[in-house]
Amino acid sequence: MAPVASWLLIVSKSFETIYASKMDSLNHIPALMLQGTGSDVGKTVLVAGLCRLWANRGVRVMPFKPQNMSNNAAVAEDGGEIGRAQWLQALAARVPTSVHMNPVLLKPQSQTGSQIVVQGKVVGQAKGRDYQKLKPGLLNKVLESYRHLRSQCDLVIVEGAGSPAEINLRAGDIANMGFATAANVPVVLVGDIDRGGVIASLVGTHTILTQEDRAMIRGYLINKFRGDVTLFDDGLTAITQHTDWPSFGVVPYLQDAARLPAEDSVALERLSRASTDASTLGSFRIAVPMLDRIANFDDLDPLHAEPNVDLMFVAPGETLPAADLVIVPGSKSTIGDLAQFRVHGWDLQLKTHVDNGGSVLGICGGFQMLGTQITDPHCIEGDVPSAQGLGLLDVQTVLQPEKTVRNTVAMGAGRFSGAEIEGYEIHLGKTVGSDMSAPFAKIDGRHEGAMSRSGKVMGTYLHGLFVSDAFRQAFLSHLGAHAGETNFRSEVDAALDVIAAQLEDLLDINAMFGARL
Repeated sequence: MAPVASWLLIVSKSFETIYASKMDSLNHIPALMLQGTGSDVGKTVLVAGLCRLWANRGVRVMPFKPQNMSNNAAVAEDGGEIGRAQWLQALAARVPTSVHMNPVLLKPQSQTGSQIVVQGKVVGQAKGRDYQKLKPGLLNKVLESYRHLRSQCDLVIVEGAGSPAEINLRAGDIANMGFATAANVPVVLVGDIDRGGVIASLVGTHTILTQEDRAMIRGYLINKFRGDVTLFDDGLTAITQHTDWPSFGVVPYLQDAARLPAEDSVALERLSRASTDASTLGSFRIAVPMLDRIANFDDLDPLHAEPNVDLMFVAPGETLPAADLVIVPGSKSTIGDLAQFRVHGWDLQLKTHVDNGGSVLGICGGFQMLGTQITDPHCIEGDVPSAQGLGLLDVQTVLQPEKTVRNTVAMGAGRFSGAEIEGYEIHLGKTVGSDMSAPFAKIDGRHEGAMSRSGKVMGTYLHGLFVSDAFRQAFLSHLGAHAGETNFRSEVDAALDVIAAQLEDLLDINAMFGARL
Protein backbone atom coordinates (compact mmCIF):
# COMPACT_ATOMS: atom_id res chain seq x y z
CA MET A 1 0.00 0.00 0.00
CA ALA A 2 1.28 3.49 -0.85
CA PRO A 3 2.55 5.52 2.15
CA VAL A 4 -0.06 8.28 1.67
CA ALA A 5 -2.92 5.80 1.33
CA SER A 6 -1.67 3.94 4.41
CA TRP A 7 -1.52 7.18 6.40
CA LEU A 8 -5.06 8.14 5.32
CA LEU A 9 -6.34 4.71 6.38
CA ILE A 10 -4.74 5.08 9.82
CA VAL A 11 -6.20 8.59 10.27
CA SER A 12 -9.62 7.37 9.13
CA LYS A 13 -9.58 4.41 11.51
CA SER A 14 -8.42 6.64 14.38
CA PHE A 15 -11.26 9.08 13.72
CA GLU A 16 -13.79 6.24 13.57
CA THR A 17 -12.50 4.85 16.87
CA ILE A 18 -12.68 8.25 18.60
CA TYR A 19 -16.15 8.97 17.22
CA ALA A 20 -17.46 5.50 18.07
CA SER A 21 -16.10 5.86 21.60
CA LYS A 22 -17.75 9.26 21.91
CA MET A 23 -21.09 7.91 20.69
CA ASP A 24 -20.81 4.88 22.94
CA SER A 25 -20.17 7.15 25.91
CA LEU A 26 -23.49 8.87 25.18
CA ASN A 27 -25.21 5.56 24.47
CA HIS A 28 -26.75 7.27 21.41
CA ILE A 29 -28.99 9.51 23.59
CA PRO A 30 -29.23 12.69 21.51
CA ALA A 31 -30.67 15.08 24.09
CA LEU A 32 -31.62 15.66 27.71
CA MET A 33 -33.91 18.37 29.06
CA LEU A 34 -33.72 20.09 32.43
CA GLN A 35 -37.07 21.33 33.71
CA GLY A 36 -37.65 23.01 37.06
CA THR A 37 -40.29 22.80 39.74
CA GLY A 38 -40.52 26.57 39.31
CA SER A 39 -38.75 29.58 37.83
CA ASP A 40 -35.26 30.57 38.96
CA VAL A 41 -34.32 27.13 40.30
CA GLY A 42 -30.91 27.37 38.64
CA LYS A 43 -31.55 25.60 35.33
CA THR A 44 -29.52 28.10 33.29
CA VAL A 45 -26.35 27.61 35.31
CA LEU A 46 -26.80 23.83 35.43
CA VAL A 47 -27.22 23.63 31.65
CA ALA A 48 -24.16 25.84 31.17
CA GLY A 49 -22.14 23.68 33.57
CA LEU A 50 -23.24 20.47 31.87
CA CYS A 51 -22.42 21.91 28.45
CA ARG A 52 -18.91 22.70 29.65
CA LEU A 53 -18.63 19.26 31.28
CA TRP A 54 -19.40 17.45 28.01
CA ALA A 55 -17.28 19.88 25.96
CA ASN A 56 -14.37 19.09 28.27
CA ARG A 57 -14.98 15.40 27.57
CA GLY A 58 -14.57 16.03 23.85
CA VAL A 59 -18.26 15.80 22.94
CA ARG A 60 -19.77 18.40 20.59
CA VAL A 61 -22.68 19.66 22.66
CA MET A 62 -25.14 22.50 22.07
CA PRO A 63 -27.66 24.27 24.32
CA PHE A 64 -31.31 24.74 23.42
CA LYS A 65 -34.21 26.59 25.01
CA PRO A 66 -37.48 26.33 23.07
CA GLN A 67 -39.00 29.46 24.60
CA ASN A 68 -37.36 32.14 26.68
CA MET A 69 -38.86 35.25 28.24
CA SER A 70 -36.20 37.86 28.88
CA ASN A 71 -35.17 41.37 27.92
CA ASN A 72 -31.55 40.27 28.16
CA ALA A 73 -30.80 39.42 24.55
CA ALA A 74 -27.69 38.65 22.52
CA VAL A 75 -26.91 38.77 18.82
CA ALA A 76 -26.24 35.28 17.49
CA GLU A 77 -23.39 34.72 15.08
CA ASP A 78 -25.80 33.66 12.33
CA GLY A 79 -27.80 36.87 12.80
CA GLY A 80 -30.82 37.64 14.99
CA GLU A 81 -31.63 37.70 18.69
CA ILE A 82 -31.43 34.98 21.32
CA GLY A 83 -31.56 35.05 25.10
CA ARG A 84 -28.29 35.98 26.81
CA ALA A 85 -28.57 32.73 28.78
CA GLN A 86 -28.22 30.71 25.58
CA TRP A 87 -25.27 32.90 24.58
CA LEU A 88 -23.62 31.95 27.88
CA GLN A 89 -24.44 28.27 27.40
CA ALA A 90 -22.96 28.33 23.90
CA LEU A 91 -19.83 29.89 25.37
CA ALA A 92 -19.78 27.03 27.88
CA ALA A 93 -20.14 24.50 25.07
CA ARG A 94 -17.42 26.23 23.06
CA VAL A 95 -19.62 26.47 19.96
CA PRO A 96 -20.80 29.43 17.87
CA THR A 97 -24.13 30.95 18.88
CA SER A 98 -27.16 30.37 16.66
CA VAL A 99 -30.71 31.69 16.53
CA HIS A 100 -31.80 28.03 16.63
CA MET A 101 -30.57 27.75 20.23
CA ASN A 102 -33.53 29.88 21.33
CA PRO A 103 -36.14 29.82 18.55
CA VAL A 104 -38.83 31.71 20.51
CA LEU A 105 -37.80 34.76 22.56
CA LEU A 106 -40.43 36.87 24.31
CA LYS A 107 -39.32 40.38 25.27
CA PRO A 108 -41.79 41.94 27.74
CA GLN A 109 -42.70 45.58 27.17
CA SER A 110 -45.28 47.75 28.88
CA GLN A 111 -48.75 48.37 27.44
CA THR A 112 -48.32 46.08 24.44
CA GLY A 113 -47.48 42.77 26.09
CA SER A 114 -44.38 41.09 24.70
CA GLN A 115 -42.44 41.41 21.50
CA ILE A 116 -42.20 38.00 19.83
CA VAL A 117 -38.91 36.99 18.25
CA VAL A 118 -38.92 33.75 16.23
CA GLN A 119 -35.64 32.25 15.03
CA GLY A 120 -33.96 35.58 15.63
CA LYS A 121 -36.46 37.86 13.88
CA VAL A 122 -39.27 40.00 15.27
CA VAL A 123 -42.61 38.67 14.03
CA GLY A 124 -44.94 40.86 16.07
CA GLN A 125 -46.20 41.44 19.57
CA ALA A 126 -49.03 40.10 21.66
CA LYS A 127 -50.55 40.23 25.10
CA GLY A 128 -50.36 37.15 27.27
CA ARG A 129 -53.77 35.68 26.45
CA ASP A 130 -53.30 36.25 22.74
CA TYR A 131 -49.87 34.62 22.84
CA GLN A 132 -51.38 31.44 24.30
CA LYS A 133 -53.37 31.14 21.09
CA LEU A 134 -50.23 31.57 18.98
CA LYS A 135 -48.11 28.96 20.77
CA PRO A 136 -49.36 25.82 18.98
CA GLY A 137 -48.36 27.35 15.66
CA LEU A 138 -44.85 28.01 16.97
CA LEU A 139 -44.17 24.38 17.87
CA ASN A 140 -43.14 23.57 14.29
CA LYS A 141 -40.52 26.34 14.39
CA VAL A 142 -39.25 25.04 17.74
CA LEU A 143 -38.95 21.48 16.43
CA GLU A 144 -37.33 22.73 13.23
CA SER A 145 -34.63 24.54 15.24
CA TYR A 146 -34.12 21.55 17.53
CA ARG A 147 -33.62 19.21 14.58
CA HIS A 148 -31.21 21.68 13.03
CA LEU A 149 -29.05 21.61 16.16
CA ARG A 150 -29.30 17.83 16.40
CA SER A 151 -27.81 17.58 12.92
CA GLN A 152 -24.88 19.75 13.98
CA CYS A 153 -23.75 18.02 17.18
CA ASP A 154 -23.56 14.88 19.29
CA LEU A 155 -25.69 16.05 22.22
CA VAL A 156 -28.27 18.77 22.88
CA ILE A 157 -28.95 19.90 26.45
CA VAL A 158 -32.34 21.57 26.67
CA GLU A 159 -33.51 24.10 29.25
CA GLY A 160 -37.18 24.35 30.10
CA ALA A 161 -39.00 27.52 31.18
CA GLY A 162 -41.10 27.99 34.28
CA SER A 163 -42.47 24.65 35.44
CA PRO A 164 -44.25 21.63 33.94
CA ALA A 165 -46.56 21.81 36.97
CA GLU A 166 -48.34 24.78 35.34
CA ILE A 167 -50.94 22.40 33.93
CA ASN A 168 -53.24 25.33 33.15
CA LEU A 169 -50.76 26.16 30.36
CA ARG A 170 -50.19 22.57 29.20
CA ALA A 171 -52.40 22.84 26.12
CA GLY A 172 -50.22 24.21 23.34
CA ASP A 173 -47.12 24.19 25.56
CA ILE A 174 -43.82 24.55 23.71
CA ALA A 175 -41.50 25.29 26.64
CA ASN A 176 -41.67 22.18 28.82
CA MET A 177 -43.55 18.90 28.41
CA GLY A 178 -45.17 20.01 25.17
CA PHE A 179 -41.72 20.14 23.61
CA ALA A 180 -40.36 17.08 25.47
CA THR A 181 -43.18 14.81 24.30
CA ALA A 182 -43.18 16.16 20.73
CA ALA A 183 -39.40 15.74 20.38
CA ASN A 184 -39.21 12.62 22.58
CA VAL A 185 -36.55 14.17 24.83
CA PRO A 186 -36.15 12.69 28.35
CA VAL A 187 -36.37 15.09 31.28
CA VAL A 188 -34.52 15.61 34.55
CA LEU A 189 -36.54 17.63 37.07
CA VAL A 190 -34.66 20.26 39.12
CA GLY A 191 -35.84 21.22 42.60
CA ASP A 192 -34.55 24.31 44.44
CA ILE A 193 -34.12 23.51 48.13
CA ASP A 194 -32.99 27.04 48.96
CA ARG A 195 -36.50 28.43 48.60
CA GLY A 196 -38.03 25.68 50.78
CA GLY A 197 -40.68 23.05 50.15
CA VAL A 198 -38.58 21.08 47.69
CA ILE A 199 -40.08 17.69 48.66
CA ALA A 200 -43.61 18.99 48.15
CA SER A 201 -42.58 20.65 44.88
CA LEU A 202 -41.20 17.45 43.39
CA VAL A 203 -43.88 15.11 44.73
CA GLY A 204 -46.60 17.61 43.84
CA THR A 205 -45.29 17.90 40.28
CA HIS A 206 -45.39 14.09 39.99
CA THR A 207 -48.96 14.03 41.30
CA ILE A 208 -50.49 16.50 38.87
CA LEU A 209 -48.67 15.50 35.68
CA THR A 210 -50.44 13.25 33.21
CA GLN A 211 -49.12 9.72 32.84
CA GLU A 212 -47.63 10.62 29.46
CA ASP A 213 -45.74 13.60 30.84
CA ARG A 214 -44.70 11.75 34.00
CA ALA A 215 -43.15 9.00 31.88
CA MET A 216 -40.79 11.52 30.25
CA ILE A 217 -39.04 12.22 33.57
CA ARG A 218 -36.08 9.92 34.14
CA GLY A 219 -35.13 11.36 37.53
CA TYR A 220 -34.47 14.50 39.55
CA LEU A 221 -31.74 16.50 41.21
CA ILE A 222 -31.70 18.91 44.12
CA ASN A 223 -30.09 22.31 43.58
CA LYS A 224 -28.77 25.12 45.84
CA PHE A 225 -28.26 23.00 48.97
CA ARG A 226 -26.52 24.64 51.94
CA GLY A 227 -24.88 22.68 54.74
CA ASP A 228 -24.39 18.96 55.35
CA VAL A 229 -25.82 17.07 52.36
CA THR A 230 -26.24 13.85 54.36
CA LEU A 231 -28.94 15.57 56.42
CA PHE A 232 -31.17 15.34 53.34
CA ASP A 233 -30.73 11.60 52.77
CA ASP A 234 -34.14 10.87 54.24
CA GLY A 235 -35.60 13.58 52.01
CA LEU A 236 -34.22 11.90 48.91
CA THR A 237 -35.65 8.59 50.06
CA ALA A 238 -39.07 10.15 50.61
CA ILE A 239 -39.11 11.78 47.17
CA THR A 240 -38.19 8.54 45.44
CA GLN A 241 -40.78 6.57 47.44
CA HIS A 242 -43.54 8.95 46.36
CA THR A 243 -42.45 9.32 42.72
CA ASP A 244 -40.36 6.27 41.76
CA TRP A 245 -37.90 8.77 40.27
CA PRO A 246 -34.24 8.20 41.09
CA SER A 247 -32.09 10.99 42.46
CA PHE A 248 -29.10 11.98 40.32
CA GLY A 249 -27.52 13.96 43.14
CA VAL A 250 -27.55 17.07 45.30
CA VAL A 251 -25.84 20.26 44.11
CA PRO A 252 -24.76 22.80 46.72
CA TYR A 253 -25.10 26.54 46.35
CA LEU A 254 -22.50 27.11 43.63
CA GLN A 255 -20.48 30.15 44.65
CA ASP A 256 -18.91 30.49 41.20
CA ALA A 257 -22.35 31.02 39.67
CA ALA A 258 -22.09 34.60 40.95
CA ARG A 259 -19.29 35.13 38.43
CA LEU A 260 -21.64 34.36 35.53
CA PRO A 261 -24.01 36.85 33.86
CA ALA A 262 -27.44 36.94 35.49
CA GLU A 263 -30.32 35.90 33.25
CA ASP A 264 -33.41 37.80 34.31
CA SER A 265 -34.98 40.42 36.55
CA VAL A 266 -35.46 37.94 39.42
CA ALA A 267 -31.68 37.82 39.77
CA LEU A 268 -31.54 41.60 39.37
CA GLU A 269 -33.86 42.07 42.34
CA ARG A 270 -31.46 40.02 44.46
CA LEU A 271 -28.55 42.14 43.24
CA SER A 272 -30.48 45.26 44.24
CA ARG A 273 -31.03 43.96 47.76
CA ALA A 274 -27.41 42.86 48.01
CA SER A 275 -26.07 46.24 46.94
CA THR A 276 -28.32 47.96 49.47
CA ASP A 277 -27.54 45.59 52.33
CA ALA A 278 -23.79 45.39 51.77
CA SER A 279 -23.20 49.16 51.95
CA THR A 280 -19.68 48.66 50.73
CA LEU A 281 -17.87 51.89 50.02
CA GLY A 282 -15.63 51.24 47.04
CA SER A 283 -13.27 53.85 45.71
CA PHE A 284 -15.63 54.54 42.80
CA ARG A 285 -19.40 54.49 43.17
CA ILE A 286 -21.80 53.74 40.31
CA ALA A 287 -25.58 54.00 40.74
CA VAL A 288 -27.96 52.21 38.35
CA PRO A 289 -31.70 53.00 38.51
CA MET A 290 -33.70 49.80 37.98
CA LEU A 291 -36.09 50.62 35.15
CA ASP A 292 -39.37 48.72 35.02
CA ARG A 293 -38.45 47.18 31.63
CA ILE A 294 -34.70 47.15 32.08
CA ALA A 295 -32.91 45.36 29.25
CA ASN A 296 -29.46 43.82 28.89
CA PHE A 297 -28.44 44.69 32.42
CA ASP A 298 -25.64 42.15 32.12
CA ASP A 299 -23.83 45.06 30.41
CA LEU A 300 -22.90 45.97 33.98
CA ASP A 301 -21.46 42.61 35.08
CA PRO A 302 -17.86 43.52 34.22
CA LEU A 303 -18.16 46.66 36.36
CA HIS A 304 -19.61 44.59 39.21
CA ALA A 305 -16.53 42.35 38.99
CA GLU A 306 -14.12 45.28 39.34
CA PRO A 307 -12.58 45.23 42.85
CA ASN A 308 -12.47 49.02 43.15
CA VAL A 309 -16.00 49.68 41.94
CA ASP A 310 -19.09 49.82 44.15
CA LEU A 311 -22.05 49.10 41.83
CA MET A 312 -25.38 50.03 43.41
CA PHE A 313 -28.74 49.04 41.88
CA VAL A 314 -31.45 51.49 42.90
CA ALA A 315 -34.92 50.03 43.24
CA PRO A 316 -38.06 51.98 42.25
CA GLY A 317 -39.04 54.39 45.01
CA GLU A 318 -35.50 54.70 46.34
CA THR A 319 -33.40 57.85 46.04
CA LEU A 320 -30.37 57.89 43.79
CA PRO A 321 -27.43 57.69 46.21
CA ALA A 322 -24.32 59.85 46.08
CA ALA A 323 -22.23 58.41 43.27
CA ASP A 324 -19.42 59.25 40.88
CA LEU A 325 -21.33 57.86 37.91
CA VAL A 326 -24.99 57.13 37.16
CA ILE A 327 -25.68 54.61 34.41
CA VAL A 328 -29.13 54.72 32.83
CA PRO A 329 -29.39 51.21 31.36
CA GLY A 330 -31.19 49.79 28.35
CA SER A 331 -34.97 49.55 28.26
CA LYS A 332 -37.51 47.53 26.30
CA SER A 333 -40.01 50.37 26.70
CA THR A 334 -38.12 53.64 26.54
CA ILE A 335 -41.06 56.06 26.69
CA GLY A 336 -42.84 54.06 29.41
CA ASP A 337 -39.69 53.76 31.53
CA LEU A 338 -38.96 57.46 31.02
CA ALA A 339 -42.37 58.30 32.47
CA GLN A 340 -41.69 56.08 35.49
CA PHE A 341 -38.23 57.64 35.83
CA ARG A 342 -40.00 60.93 36.49
CA VAL A 343 -42.57 59.34 38.80
CA HIS A 344 -39.71 58.12 41.03
CA GLY A 345 -38.16 61.61 41.05
CA TRP A 346 -35.00 60.32 39.43
CA ASP A 347 -35.08 63.04 36.74
CA LEU A 348 -34.57 65.82 39.26
CA GLN A 349 -32.06 63.77 41.24
CA LEU A 350 -30.07 63.05 38.08
CA LYS A 351 -29.98 66.75 37.17
CA THR A 352 -28.68 67.58 40.66
CA HIS A 353 -26.04 64.87 40.24
CA VAL A 354 -24.87 66.47 36.97
CA ASP A 355 -24.97 70.00 38.42
CA ASN A 356 -22.69 68.77 41.20
CA GLY A 357 -20.15 67.50 38.69
CA GLY A 358 -21.23 63.85 38.48
CA SER A 359 -20.97 61.80 35.30
CA VAL A 360 -23.79 59.99 33.45
CA LEU A 361 -23.78 57.20 30.87
CA GLY A 362 -26.89 56.15 28.99
CA ILE A 363 -26.86 52.80 27.19
CA CYS A 364 -29.31 52.16 24.32
CA GLY A 365 -32.74 53.10 25.72
CA GLY A 366 -30.94 55.02 28.46
CA PHE A 367 -29.10 56.97 25.75
CA GLN A 368 -32.43 57.84 24.12
CA MET A 369 -33.82 59.06 27.47
CA LEU A 370 -30.90 61.45 27.99
CA GLY A 371 -31.87 63.38 24.84
CA THR A 372 -34.39 66.16 24.40
CA GLN A 373 -37.14 64.27 22.56
CA ILE A 374 -38.30 60.70 21.79
CA THR A 375 -40.89 60.27 19.05
CA ASP A 376 -42.85 57.08 18.31
CA PRO A 377 -44.81 57.85 15.12
CA HIS A 378 -45.65 54.18 14.47
CA CYS A 379 -46.83 53.52 18.06
CA ILE A 380 -44.27 50.73 18.37
CA GLU A 381 -44.06 50.97 22.15
CA GLY A 382 -47.64 52.00 22.86
CA ASP A 383 -50.13 54.80 22.41
CA VAL A 384 -47.85 57.69 23.50
CA PRO A 385 -46.60 59.33 20.27
CA SER A 386 -43.80 61.37 21.81
CA ALA A 387 -42.14 62.29 25.09
CA GLN A 388 -39.79 64.96 26.30
CA GLY A 389 -36.39 63.53 27.23
CA LEU A 390 -34.24 64.34 30.24
CA GLY A 391 -32.45 67.03 28.25
CA LEU A 392 -28.92 66.15 29.31
CA LEU A 393 -27.78 65.51 25.72
CA ASP A 394 -28.68 67.53 22.65
CA VAL A 395 -29.99 64.57 20.65
CA GLN A 396 -33.41 63.46 19.46
CA THR A 397 -34.66 59.93 18.73
CA VAL A 398 -37.33 58.66 16.36
CA LEU A 399 -38.41 55.05 16.99
CA GLN A 400 -38.61 53.06 13.76
CA PRO A 401 -40.10 49.64 12.86
CA GLU A 402 -36.81 48.29 11.53
CA LYS A 403 -34.70 46.92 14.36
CA THR A 404 -30.92 47.18 14.30
CA VAL A 405 -29.47 43.81 15.37
CA ARG A 406 -25.76 43.24 14.85
CA ASN A 407 -22.48 42.40 16.49
CA THR A 408 -20.20 45.41 16.38
CA VAL A 409 -16.53 46.21 16.73
CA ALA A 410 -15.99 49.90 17.53
CA MET A 411 -13.17 52.14 18.67
CA GLY A 412 -13.57 54.46 21.60
CA ALA A 413 -13.56 58.13 20.58
CA GLY A 414 -12.40 61.29 22.27
CA ARG A 415 -11.17 60.53 25.76
CA PHE A 416 -11.34 56.77 25.04
CA SER A 417 -9.66 56.98 21.65
CA GLY A 418 -7.77 53.86 20.67
CA ALA A 419 -9.59 51.46 23.03
CA GLU A 420 -11.42 48.74 21.10
CA ILE A 421 -15.02 47.90 21.99
CA GLU A 422 -16.34 44.49 21.00
CA GLY A 423 -20.07 44.77 21.57
CA TYR A 424 -23.45 44.46 19.90
CA GLU A 425 -26.49 46.57 19.00
CA ILE A 426 -30.17 45.75 19.50
CA HIS A 427 -32.38 48.81 19.18
CA LEU A 428 -35.33 50.43 17.49
CA GLY A 429 -34.78 54.02 16.53
CA LYS A 430 -32.47 56.55 14.95
CA THR A 431 -30.81 59.23 17.04
CA VAL A 432 -29.47 62.54 15.71
CA GLY A 433 -28.35 65.81 17.24
CA SER A 434 -25.49 68.25 17.73
CA ASP A 435 -23.89 66.33 20.61
CA MET A 436 -23.24 63.44 18.23
CA SER A 437 -20.49 65.59 16.71
CA ALA A 438 -18.55 64.50 19.79
CA PRO A 439 -19.10 60.73 19.53
CA PHE A 440 -18.75 58.12 22.25
CA ALA A 441 -17.18 55.70 19.74
CA LYS A 442 -16.53 55.21 16.04
CA ILE A 443 -17.59 52.28 13.86
CA ASP A 444 -15.63 52.12 10.60
CA GLY A 445 -15.08 55.86 10.95
CA ARG A 446 -18.78 56.57 11.54
CA HIS A 447 -19.77 58.48 14.67
CA GLU A 448 -21.60 56.40 17.30
CA GLY A 449 -23.22 57.79 20.42
CA ALA A 450 -22.73 61.24 21.86
CA MET A 451 -21.01 63.29 24.54
CA SER A 452 -22.02 66.58 26.08
CA ARG A 453 -19.67 69.55 25.77
CA SER A 454 -18.47 69.02 29.31
CA GLY A 455 -17.79 65.34 28.60
CA LYS A 456 -19.72 64.45 31.76
CA VAL A 457 -22.82 63.08 30.00
CA MET A 458 -22.39 60.24 27.52
CA GLY A 459 -24.66 58.01 25.47
CA THR A 460 -24.16 54.93 23.31
CA TYR A 461 -26.10 52.16 21.58
CA LEU A 462 -23.31 49.65 22.25
CA HIS A 463 -24.24 46.78 24.53
CA GLY A 464 -21.53 44.59 26.04
CA LEU A 465 -19.07 47.48 25.91
CA PHE A 466 -17.50 46.78 29.32
CA VAL A 467 -16.58 43.18 28.47
CA SER A 468 -13.72 44.70 26.45
CA ASP A 469 -11.05 44.95 29.14
CA ALA A 470 -8.97 47.72 27.54
CA PHE A 471 -12.00 49.93 27.01
CA ARG A 472 -13.37 49.30 30.50
CA GLN A 473 -10.04 50.24 32.03
CA ALA A 474 -9.77 53.37 29.85
CA PHE A 475 -13.34 54.38 30.71
CA LEU A 476 -12.87 54.00 34.47
CA SER A 477 -9.46 55.65 34.44
CA HIS A 478 -10.86 58.68 32.61
CA LEU A 479 -13.51 59.06 35.31
CA GLY A 480 -10.91 58.89 38.07
CA ALA A 481 -11.40 55.27 39.12
CA HIS A 482 -8.57 52.87 39.72
CA ALA A 483 -9.23 50.19 37.13
CA GLY A 484 -8.05 46.67 37.86
CA GLU A 485 -6.53 44.28 35.35
CA THR A 486 -9.40 41.81 35.39
CA ASN A 487 -9.87 39.76 32.23
CA PHE A 488 -13.64 39.45 32.45
CA ARG A 489 -14.15 36.85 29.73
CA SER A 490 -11.39 34.67 31.22
CA GLU A 491 -13.04 34.95 34.63
CA VAL A 492 -16.37 33.73 33.20
CA ASP A 493 -14.61 30.91 31.39
CA ALA A 494 -12.78 29.86 34.55
CA ALA A 495 -16.05 29.89 36.52
CA LEU A 496 -17.63 27.57 33.95
CA ASP A 497 -14.75 25.13 34.31
CA VAL A 498 -15.09 25.14 38.10
CA ILE A 499 -18.86 24.54 37.91
CA ALA A 500 -18.39 21.74 35.37
CA ALA A 501 -15.86 20.02 37.63
CA GLN A 502 -18.21 20.32 40.61
CA LEU A 503 -21.13 18.83 38.66
CA GLU A 504 -18.86 16.00 37.52
CA ASP A 505 -18.17 15.15 41.17
CA LEU A 506 -21.64 15.76 42.58
CA LEU A 507 -23.98 14.23 40.01
CA ASP A 508 -24.33 10.71 38.65
CA ILE A 509 -23.69 11.89 35.10
CA ASN A 510 -23.65 8.39 33.61
CA ALA A 511 -27.07 7.53 34.99
CA MET A 512 -28.45 10.99 34.23
CA PHE A 513 -27.49 10.87 30.55
CA GLY A 514 -27.74 7.12 30.15
CA ALA A 515 -24.02 7.03 29.37
CA ARG A 516 -21.60 4.13 29.61
CA LEU A 517 -18.17 5.46 30.57
